[in-house]
Amino acid sequence: MKILIVDDDPDIAEIIAFALGKDHHHCTTVHGGTNALALLDHQKFDLIILDVMMPRVDGYEVCRRLREKDTTTPVIMLTAKDSETDKVQGLDLGADDYVTKPFSPRELLARVRALGRRVARPQAGESEPVVAGGRLAINLADYEVHKDGRPVQLTPLEYELLRCLTLNIGRVVPYNKLLAFAWGPNYEGETELLKVHVRHLREKLERDPSTPEHIVTMRGIGYKLNR
Repeated sequence: MKILIVDDDPDIAEIIAFALGKDHHHCTTVHGGTNALALLDHQKFDLIILDVMMPRVDGYEVCRRLREKDTTTPVIMLTAKDSETDKVQGLDLGADDYVTKPFSPRELLARVRALGRRVARPQAGESEPVVAGGRLAINLADYEVHKDGRPVQLTPLEYELLRCLTLNIGRVVPYNKLLAFAWGPNYEGETELLKVHVRHLREKLERDPSTPEHIVTMRGIGYKLNR
């Protein structure tokens, strides 16, 4: 994959680039949010690793501006802040995942691999269902979702979550099964990550996201897509 690494500490950026390069990724490093935005104006990457705590233009602002024009490129945020609020802020701005400093290169590589599997268009099987009822139509074989007859643009992760729920329509899907399906087996227990992305999915699909009709919560267990 072609990966952009954004960190105001050149040593950290080079360590990350070296670790990912050994896994055959092609890395570009930039120092600071201003330089990152300038580069993203004319270059496209498969994945972006973005430090939060940078002077002048921080990672949150870079992510916000990126998502104004690009909703699909996966973003992993690096943060020295370990509070739930800081993690959710990044996810709400459009990040797909986060890694808390200090981290091991092996941990970051696992996260990159997990998101890398979502860069390509998912390959749905011919036997996968078409679900149509009320306001929603979900065609997994053709990678299409419509709401009130209009196409809905989903991120790769949102699509994977909806696909898992659709394949289990009418049944409760536990949190960890959804995490493993969309991100991979190393995400057990990352329920906050899951909740934010489900909320984004509801905002696109539900009439009223605060009282969902389609994707309902089974508190303490998981989520279910109603028939």
